[in-house]
Amino acid sequence: MSMILFTCVVRIKDGLHLSASSDFHLDPHFLECRKRLNILSSVLTQYPERGTAKERDLSIHFHTSGGVSCTCIAVSSYPAVMAFCFLEEIRSKFAMSYNATCVSLASRPYAFLEFDRVIQKTQNQFNHTNCAQPKCDVAKMQEDLRLRPPALVSWEDMELVNGMVNGRAEAHLETGELPYIAG
Repeated sequence: MSMILFTCVVRIKDGLHLSASSDFHLDPHFLECRKRLNILSSVLTQYPERGTAKERDLSIHFHTSGGVSCTCIAVSSYPAVMAFCFLEEIRSKFAMSYNATCVSLASRPYAFLEFDRVIQKTQNQFNHTNCAQPKCDVAKMQEDLRLRPPALVSWEDMELVNGMVNGRAEAHLETGELPYIAG
C-alpha cells in the first residue's frame, strides 16, 4: 500500500506547480485534499519553512527552501519524520537539477516535466521501505523536527490565509510537537 500518494514541487512566489508525481486516485477525499493542496500552494509565502495540515486519513506536508516548496499528500498514519525526510530528498534533488534562475524564469505549469520521473522514483522508494534506504538521516531529521516543529496548519487557517491574500482575513498559526519515533 502506498503511503505517499502525491508529490508536487511549487514555486512559492506565485504557487506555480513546477513538477509533480502522477496520481491515479479517484477517491473523493483524495481529490478534495488535492484541491486544498492547490489552495495551500498559492499562499505558501504566508507559512514557515515546514508545516503539516491533517484531516481524517490524509495529511499534506510541505518543506520550503530556496524559492520552492516540496509538498506531498500522505496517509495520516505515515510518520511525519519520514514525510519530511522524503521532502528533503526531493528538495535536494530538485536543487541539484535546477538553479534559481531556471525556477524564476518558468512561465507555465509543470515546466520541469522531466523531474516528474525523479519524483516518482523517489516516492516509490519511500513507499516500499524494503527498497533503497533514504539518503536523509532519520534521527537527525527527528531531532530537527523536535527543535523546530513544523507549523500545524488547519484547513480553516488555510482558508483564512487564502482570504488574507485577497485582503479579507487574518490567520493564526501554531507549532506542534510531533510524536517521537524510535529509530
